[in-house]
Amino acid sequence: MQKAVIGQKAPLLSVSDWLQGTPTNFDQLSGRVVLVVVFQVNCPGCFLYSLPQAIELQQRYAGQGLTVLGVATAFEDFDKNNLENLIRLVEKGEVVGETLRLLSLKGKLQNRRLRYRINFPVAMDKLNKRLGANIENDIDAFIRLRLPDFQDKARREQQRIREQLQDYFQALEYQADTFECFGLQGTPSYILVDKRGLLKACRFGAYPELEADIQKLLQEQTPDEPETGGE
Repeated sequence: MQKAVIGQKAPLLSVSDWLQGTPTNFDQLSGRVVLVVVFQVNCPGCFLYSLPQAIELQQRYAGQGLTVLGVATAFEDFDKNNLENLIRLVEKGEVVGETLRLLSLKGKLQNRRLRYRINFPVAMDKLNKRLGANIENDIDAFIRLRLPDFQDKARREQQRIREQLQDYFQALEYQADTFECFGLQGTPSYILVDKRGLLKACRFGAYPELEADIQKLLQEQTPDEPETGGE
């Protein structure tokens, strides 16, 4: 699998199903800025913050050249973060699990459904069964990429971390293509691609500069714009 690198051509999204909107991908959106919001159905923060923000950005900037896409992924809670519940979300606005519990407590639902409608295309990340996975390799890769100070820790602490990671990877039933390809750390996450198809940002959690970054990319000249004028 090709891994995403900031500043290079963004790998194509690998999804299993488009639940809403016309199926598309980065190679079909040349000349447009693309924001991909990666969320999980069982992620209250996604529904409280990132999805409403993405809806507003779509409304504000679509006419200026922004395309917003939603990709529902799953790296945990596979009984809730699945295609069936994504269909219920897209077709009826119904939510489940922790999303249902927390949004209900905050008075954000009406008849157990969202008060807003997602107004951009939504797809399901492609999930692959983890058959014969090499857990030790997964642990080593996780430590190398996300725990740069691991070798500085006491031996007992290193062992504790490795045991926790072993439990985590053993519990993983599936691996999500887009989540893995872009090296995401959780949800919500944001993938931002410029008009040339180059990956400009890949962020997890709070992204306060998102709108400013979109505005900057929208102001860039469209690539391969045909020349006009006579001799």
